[in-house]
Amino acid sequence: MEADFLFSIYYEEIKKLGESIYENPELGYKEKHTKQAVIDYLRKCNSECTIQEFSTTGLRTTLGEGKPIHIAFLAELDAVYAPSHFRSDPKTGAAHNCGHYTQVAIALALYRQLVESKAYKQFDYTISFIFVPAEEYLDLAFRDELMHKGVISHYGGKPEAMKLGVFDDIDLSVCVHAMGGEFAKRTIEIDCDLAGFLYKRYTFKGKSTHAGFDPFSSVNAYNMSTLFHTAISLGRQQLDEKEKVRLNPIVMESDMSTNVIPNHIKVGTDLRTLSTPYMQTVAKRLDAAAQGSAMALQGEVEIDTQMGYLPFQQDRYLSTFVKAAYEEDEQIEDILEDNSISAAGDIGDLSYMMPCIQIGYSGFTGTIHGDDFIDVDPEYIYDIFPKFLFQVLGKLNGKIDRSKMYKRSYQEYVQVIQSILEQKEEHGIEA
Repeated sequence: MEADFLFSIYYEEIKKLGESIYENPELGYKEKHTKQAVIDYLRKCNSECTIQEFSTTGLRTTLGEGKPIHIAFLAELDAVYAPSHFRSDPKTGAAHNCGHYTQVAIALALYRQLVESKAYKQFDYTISFIFVPAEEYLDLAFRDELMHKGVISHYGGKPEAMKLGVFDDIDLSVCVHAMGGEFAKRTIEIDCDLAGFLYKRYTFKGKSTHAGFDPFSSVNAYNMSTLFHTAISLGRQQLDEKEKVRLNPIVMESDMSTNVIPNHIKVGTDLRTLSTPYMQTVAKRLDAAAQGSAMALQGEVEIDTQMGYLPFQQDRYLSTFVKAAYEEDEQIEDILEDNSISAAGDIGDLSYMMPCIQIGYSGFTGTIHGDDFIDVDPEYIYDIFPKFLFQVLGKLNGKIDRSKMYKRSYQEYVQVIQSILEQKEEHGIEA
């Protein structure tokens, strides 16, 4: 698609906007400053735009309504809880060490280009820009309060938007995400699949007695948890390497004294896998290990399972358009393909409903979610990469094969989540 790029003209403005969001990090469902910054910029670019609000801080605006195919371009509004980050908010502990601030600026740069060039009018598809809150799975006590008040039903912003019907008329979604670490060349990444995860909580219960006078009649809950940790460690040998399973068991709650045998301890772990069936398999093994550990020491265990996000398998068909644009681009020097990592995101939940891709982009230093994460190549992030995305949108024009699309409902998504949480108690070894 030929176009007179306006990106470079507004580069400093977009960069300043991204920096402003970086300097004002906000946790999920609290992104008030970021929300207002987006609204102000959208109206500055297009005074006639209609903005739909959802999920406290979410926003959606649409260009070229009424066409047979509808694409969503997504940006995530929230920051991470990282109080030790060098640019964290001292009051809230929030910090933008996952790069979401650049997503928002990139989306607004792309929106402005489409509006001012009027290129969207030539597309055979409608495009909506959706700014989604609460991608990061954290600050759960606050989100529990919102759930109790009936404000939200999901911890994650995308599942909440799915419930509210924000994606009901969308056929496919495009997201972008920062790549951690430094790259010698300006790089993009396609087809990087993400793990899904759930939380398991195990409350071991025993019987307290005096640790010196009468330990003989006690039932030691701490020992049960120690045996459970050992079982997890020994069971790692049986985990399928290609599933990239990750477990991180920690003591979440205890009340112990050196002269009293502990009768209560809560252990929690996340469980990450690349596929939902294997997630269920490993969850059963963890439950069996916990129950066996309690039984071996004459105690009890209560098990609680909480769903996180579904695994994300990027849509390979949609990625072909990104690859085609890359092959014609002279400023982006390298591409990474077909990787998988154990990080997760609620894009996995949305991908159950429709085809989704998430394009990675370099330009940063430090570790994703680390204390040292920051952008180091703003020209690439705020100018070159948005130009590239504009070319991707051009490649999609007139070329989308609807037979390669799929669509599922929110109700079907809920049924899948329930099937994971309501798994049967089958603790035997599975191949």
